[in-house]
Amino acid sequence: MAQENYIGRRKTSTARLYIKNGGGSFIINGKQIEDHFNTKARLNIAKLPLTVTELDGNYDIKVTVRGGGVTGQAGAVSLALARALDDLNEDKHSVLKEHGLLTRDDRMVERKKYGQPKARKRFQFSKR
Repeated sequence: MAQENYIGRRKTSTARLYIKNGGGSFIINGKQIEDHFNTKARLNIAKLPLTVTELDGNYDIKVTVRGGGVTGQAGAVSLALARALDDLNEDKHSVLKEHGLLTRDDRMVERKKYGQPKARKRFQFSKR
């Protein structure tokens, strides 16, 4: 099997994932996944597609992730991994779809508007 390239995005993060058959190594930006995502919650988000499809340890995965914070990066890795597993295992499509892992989370930070201190916050209003 040739090494495939998959893209995942979340907020302002972009993850490029390369996957091939192997022993289960998971490298993100040259570090082990446990070193990159230091909290259990973010680690679980990133590995969720492997967990629900029960394919943990079957593939060697290398990810380059740029932009955003660690939570956005975990979501981007999760989407890229779900797309890769869906492409490689057609029978796992329904399981991934059930858990909502194939859907891009389109929520972004709302822009700041002029005449306001933040996106939705307003300056104090005085009637008199």
